[in-house]
Amino acid sequence: MPVANLPLRSQLLRYKLCVRTVSRTVDKAIQMNTLPLLLVPGLMCDHTVWDPLLPQLSNLHACTVVEHGQADSLSQMAVQLLQDAPPQFYIAGHSMGARVALEVLRIAPERVAGVALLDTGYLPKLSGPAGEEEVRKRMALLHIAQHQGVRTMAREWVQGMVHPDRLADADLIERILVMFERKNASVFAHQLHALIHRPDGSDVLSALRVPTLILCGRQDFWSPPAQHEAMHQLAPHATLSVIEEAGHMAPMEQPAAVAHQMLHWLDT
Repeated sequence: MPVANLPLRSQLLRYKLCVRTVSRTVDKAIQMNTLPLLLVPGLMCDHTVWDPLLPQLSNLHACTVVEHGQADSLSQMAVQLLQDAPPQFYIAGHSMGARVALEVLRIAPERVAGVALLDTGYLPKLSGPAGEEEVRKRMALLHIAQHQGVRTMAREWVQGMVHPDRLADADLIERILVMFERKNASVFAHQLHALIHRPDGSDVLSALRVPTLILCGRQDFWSPPAQHEAMHQLAPHATLSVIEEAGHMAPMEQPAAVAHQMLHWLDT
């Protein structure tokens, strides 16, 4: 399915419209009676996470993949997004991108028609030894990226981020490694800073009044189902979906199942 790109005012956003035919493609997309959908990637990620879903999602919505640039806080990422976003939109975030979506809702809830939070969390860094251990592990990965290269770091990072059976999936793992390689250690440092200093999203979840999807992979060991169940308790009107045979990279591991849940959310 060919993809058409529309020009934007900012390099931070990239519109991709999937089409069925070459002729009258853009006209059909512009005439859509639906709000656009912003897709927000996570740590060191980009459109690669969302590409497997676009053939289904873009049939009904103009889909925008957001870039975070050199931002080093979740609030800065949210402000950048809002500066170039349309007046109203749906938003879906994966991992760190879902935390950015929560910050968008904190800043401008009136502009968000619906939100999907995938493979993510909502709590700030824990205090005490647990928080110190999180920082130590993140800084160890940064040291690898700075001294051995981003690809080497990504190979270490991915070990706990997909379903164990998918570690032998050479194509999936290579797509993840190449995606990480498109960014450098400086970007990694900025995004780690954003995550280490992340705010508590509990109040945003409790205030949600728009159609909400909370989704994760059954084998997401980084952001496990129990964490998403806790999020659902704060936003009980939301739909909670657990994708079988998927880890933290659920949109890439089980794109058909994730797209199905997202289309149901968008139709709510």
